[in-house]
Amino acid sequence: MKANQVPAALQVEERTFLSRIDLNFALVILALNIIGLINLYSATHGVHVDGTSRLFWLQMAWLALGWAVFFVVTFIDYQWFYRLAYGLYALNLGALIAVKYFGTASYGAQRWLDLGFFRYQPSETMKLIMVIVLARILCQHSSLQGLGFRKLAIPLALLAIPFILTVRQPDLGTAMMLMGVGGALFLFVKVKRSILLGGVLTLLVAAPLVWNYGLKEYQKNRILTFLSPDRDPRGTGYNSIQSRIAVGSGRILGKGFRKGTQSQLEFLPERHTDFIFSVLSEEHGFIGSVTTVGLFMVLLIMGIKVATQARDKFGALLVIGVVAYLFLHMVVNVGMVIGLLPIVGVPLPLLSYGGSSLLATMAGLGLVSSVAYRRYLF
Repeated sequence: MKANQVPAALQVEERTFLSRIDLNFALVILALNIIGLINLYSATHGVHVDGTSRLFWLQMAWLALGWAVFFVVTFIDYQWFYRLAYGLYALNLGALIAVKYFGTASYGAQRWLDLGFFRYQPSETMKLIMVIVLARILCQHSSLQGLGFRKLAIPLALLAIPFILTVRQPDLGTAMMLMGVGGALFLFVKVKRSILLGGVLTLLVAAPLVWNYGLKEYQKNRILTFLSPDRDPRGTGYNSIQSRIAVGSGRILGKGFRKGTQSQLEFLPERHTDFIFSVLSEEHGFIGSVTTVGLFMVLLIMGIKVATQARDKFGALLVIGVVAYLFLHMVVNVGMVIGLLPIVGVPLPLLSYGGSSLLATMAGLGLVSSVAYRRYLF
């Protein structure tokens, strides 16, 4: 055998190793990445030169790093995350606490840690860490009648701590996503009806107290503006009105790439983050919007299929948690920009600008890929 010739057995093993990667899953993610980059380029290259174009190149760098994270997590057996769950939780919780004392403030909120080369937002990665921690705890319990309060006490406590810290930043949107992901996992493993009923009654009783003592004035204004968008068109209602104008003006085919007046003339606020879907709708119309949402739905359906084929309950719960994470973010962001939900500042995964959000999302998708990679290994 020649020196540079690879043995046939190793070639077969290598092909088997690579063929276990779900290529279709990766291609759907890549398609959303491309749509996001095209959209972000338009959103950050408006008629006014303000330096925002550098955000596009930063996002390119984060995306390259995100794909590296995706493949690294794919090739790591997801059972390692079972062992590391509590350690990762403690580290991320420490980062959330550090934000309170050393965090960087922006737009009236203190949510980031300035690491010099990167502004890290611990609340973004905590959503993924909570998926791992709750999956570890809940996979150990099984009850045909549903889990009772005793078995839910510890996971609820672990969920409540980062929720409270995130609310106090203040970042109500991210805190709600934390609770939403946790709720999805609780429902998946089944909870007793008495617990669900008690939770609903508690929310109803607590709602007036939260409104009077828990919400800040600007958060109340957002809800009131959602109920009556025209009550303050130049103030609290401005973002919602401009977003709905952008979405509606795109019509069927859109105005064309970099031809959206709301985004290019900078009437649309936060067009590279929270309102990136508004830019997409204005420039690519109903067709572009439906295509993007359709790709998200394909990705979610693929994730659900992976969960049904997982080799263990921990893997299935990991995938369900990531699917819930993506679904809730997509629904809240799209509902927010078209006026069906209050504006809460939730990014659109894979499309909105942001290093912390993109890396957390790609790591979560890597977990799904890791479970899919090992679904036929017993």
